[in-house]
Amino acid sequence: MQSVQNVINYLNIDLKKQKLEITFSGNLFAASGVGASAAQCTSLARALNDEFHLKLDDEKINEAAYEGEKAYHGTPSGIDNTASTYGGLIWFIKNLDGGKNTMDLLQSPKKMPLVIANSGITASTTEVVADVRRLKEENPEKFKGIFIKYKSLAEKAKDALLKGDITTIGKLMNQNHTLLQNITVSGEINDKLVDISIKNGAIGAKMTGTGRGGLTIALTENEEIQEKIANAIENEGYDVWKSMIG
Repeated sequence: MQSVQNVINYLNIDLKKQKLEITFSGNLFAASGVGASAAQCTSLARALNDEFHLKLDDEKINEAAYEGEKAYHGTPSGIDNTASTYGGLIWFIKNLDGGKNTMDLLQSPKKMPLVIANSGITASTTEVVADVRRLKEENPEKFKGIFIKYKSLAEKAKDALLKGDITTIGKLMNQNHTLLQNITVSGEINDKLVDISIKNGAIGAKMTGTGRGGLTIALTENEEIQEKIANAIENEGYDVWKSMIG
């Protein structure tokens, strides 16, 4: 309710003059790490824009959705609402000084099948972030080195994505997952799902989202391997979805 109120307030809609009945629907599964809260905020902003003829462009829709996300995450990164607003593949850099974030739409020349596995465990983003912050304060040099590696991996992955170099992307995903393990964001269940994916032919796999549960994502070379990985994960009793990027 606070999220809904944040969006309404940001768009300056006076509920004393106009009563609203809001219904959310769709086939997006609300699981930790899938961005369901951002989708909810963005869809509400678009619905209000249409209903009240506000003539907002995507940038304003994105700003309204970000305000809604604050109710869920306190200080959201901004990437989930940006992905939900613009769609597609996005290169996102948060401006830590409070200025405008950097956002570029990317296009891969190659179709890349994905397998998304749901651990069924929903972790608290606030708790996980607080734990990582505490560990960073205890060992700032270690974390500085890890974050430098993160940035390098992301930039290499962007280049590989634009070239359709699926093998390199897979290797970088594996390296990224190792870094997530090093900062205690990954958990036993995430590592298990990643291992199942790799053993069944994934080029690369990693946890995504908050971690310590939630989702993992695996990259495959073709739809046959995608199906094999999905079946293996389902046989272990977990929900799984197949998707495609590029």
